[in-house]
Amino acid sequence: MANIKVLITVKTYPTLSKKYDELVCTAGFREDGSWIHIYPVPFRKLDYAYQYKKYNWVELDLEKNPKDFRPESFRPRDIDSEIKILGEVNTADNWKARKEIVLKRPVWTDMTKLIDSAKNPKEHTSLAVFKPKEVVDFIIEKDTKEWEPKKLEHVMARQKEQNLFEETNKIFRIARKLPFKFSYKFTSDDGKTRTLMVEDWELGMLYWNTLAKCGNDEPEACKKVRQKYFDEFTKKDLYLFLGTSLKYHNASKNPFMVIGTFYPPMVPPEEPSLFDI
Repeated sequence: MANIKVLITVKTYPTLSKKYDELVCTAGFREDGSWIHIYPVPFRKLDYAYQYKKYNWVELDLEKNPKDFRPESFRPRDIDSEIKILGEVNTADNWKARKEIVLKRPVWTDMTKLIDSAKNPKEHTSLAVFKPKEVVDFIIEKDTKEWEPKKLEHVMARQKEQNLFEETNKIFRIARKLPFKFSYKFTSDDGKTRTLMVEDWELGMLYWNTLAKCGNDEPEACKKVRQKYFDEFTKKDLYLFLGTSLKYHNASKNPFMVIGTFYPPMVPPEEPSLFDI
């Protein structure tokens, strides 16, 4: 393979990894509007100069991941290879430049058809831009507050072992586990109502930042998250970025989760001119 230019639109909340300590699922679009999934990326271990943001164009050396049957899945040829940050796509003119890439290809509106495409061995669709017919609710449920002990123990032991061979005594700090699960409940063109978990990095950081501002008041922090992801976003032209995991792509009845949101402002229809009347 060679260097590929990608517009980053998805960064999921970090998860623990036995091999890389911590990983962030990264995905985005090529210039032709096709999806690409980049894994593994130990994002928070990258030098600051390489820590790309959403809607950055980046260029990196990728190859098809031979261990992943999903067509959109690629991996860095070298986990330590340089990531070139080429620039940012802004939100000017009602997100015009962003929409030209994100909405370049047909948008899914029927969840049944999307699931069928994911299960079809000739397609194995694993990433999609999805337009819900109606967002019914944003659900918040309590979850465990700590990472699974065995996984955390393994990661910390690995950190200490690596530290013996490093010049500094700096140990990488694992991301805090979110104590809540967040989900969108929505309908689609198939007439069914579904609930999908949201694994978005932005949502996780919104929760932690809000929690700090409101004096560690968890109900208030959850209220603020809901206000943004439900009250605010549903007043915009909301699209959901959906993705699958390799583990559950074929095993789960509905393998998709919400891995990001796209929410340009709602643009009112143009009024007809006098010459159109």
